[in-house]
Amino acid sequence: MSIFSETSNITITCHKWHAPYLQEEVLALGYTIDQTFVTGVKLQGTLQDCIKLNLNLNCGSQVLFSLGSFEANNPDAVYRHVRNLNWEKYIDKAGYFTVTSNVKHPSIKNSMFANVKVKDAIVDRFKELFDERPSSGSEFLGAVVHLFWNEYGSEIFLDTSGESLARHGYRKIPGQAPMLEALATCTIMASKWDKRSPFINPMCGSGTLAIEAALLATNTKPGIHRDHFAFMHLLEYDDTVYQSEMKMLEEAIIEDLDLTIIASDIDENAVHNARKNAVAAGVSEYIQFEICDFREATIPENTGVLFMNPEYGERLGEMEELEETYREIGNFMKQKCKGYLGYIFTGNLDLAKKIGLKAKKRTEFFTGKIDCRLLEYELYQGSMVKPKTQQVD
Repeated sequence: MSIFSETSNITITCHKWHAPYLQEEVLALGYTIDQTFVTGVKLQGTLQDCIKLNLNLNCGSQVLFSLGSFEANNPDAVYRHVRNLNWEKYIDKAGYFTVTSNVKHPSIKNSMFANVKVKDAIVDRFKELFDERPSSGSEFLGAVVHLFWNEYGSEIFLDTSGESLARHGYRKIPGQAPMLEALATCTIMASKWDKRSPFINPMCGSGTLAIEAALLATNTKPGIHRDHFAFMHLLEYDDTVYQSEMKMLEEAIIEDLDLTIIASDIDENAVHNARKNAVAAGVSEYIQFEICDFREATIPENTGVLFMNPEYGERLGEMEELEETYREIGNFMKQKCKGYLGYIFTGNLDLAKKIGLKAKKRTEFFTGKIDCRLLEYELYQGSMVKPKTQQVD
């Protein structure tokens, strides 16, 4: 039996609070999920399933194929277990591999030491069997082995992704403080946007939110923009399977949509870069770019979604200026966006209070180590707009 047909546990990791949206994607692909936790989901599948998952997921980070769990009270126990695994089934003795880890164990202070133990175990096994060893290093150039180890248990995986799936591969010019692509997708999925009504994105920066909205609307999966995964370096990898999956992705793209996405920014250079990123993503035809202050952004009549990711501020001078900006955002929504759903993504809840509207819904996210909220506002026509400042959690 090919190693790509063997069934095992698959863990798909993601950033904190992305799991509900990752779960939604995995279920939509027809898989059954055994467990959902804060930073991922678990299911049963094969390495061939891992190919499909890597190509289709917007919200995940790594797709990890388990080679088994074990008990380890110290680094030597990890070494012994790893050395006993049949690595010659998975890695070419003349190939290349990288070791990564997630280690929180009282017997070890530096996770890099655990990585070295795993690397040594694999190398020593190859030397014993073949008097030859694969090369190893930190770059994701070949197979990737991942160690999970804490005081409650240990598990060794083949990381079939390599570079994180959370970066979708199209963004060539990130701009200042860019929003992670997976985070942008999750926030849009958390909104009530129907993928057909107008999506308006003032303060667009490098264009990530607008581009991810267009990719979701056209059903363009992130695997389209990437041509290298760690699973390609495993023994018995069949490129025809990968090419077949890629063909299905291409055929599933929805074209010729009547879609209104408007992205604007007062910074001409930011808009120029956002256009370039949209071209690289293959969705520039669906996005109208404007160079203007957010208060002058085009807002089509009737209804749609307004989505903004304003700065959070760090220094006192910035905070004072941003307080006025957030007040103006509130005025802009009340005066020009009636009938829309408004979404503000921010990592500064004190500033969010300056918007002067009561958020109907608050969804928690993280960006880096910053605790953020996606705030939802119903911008009613007429008297149902409530301009009084409300407490934001």
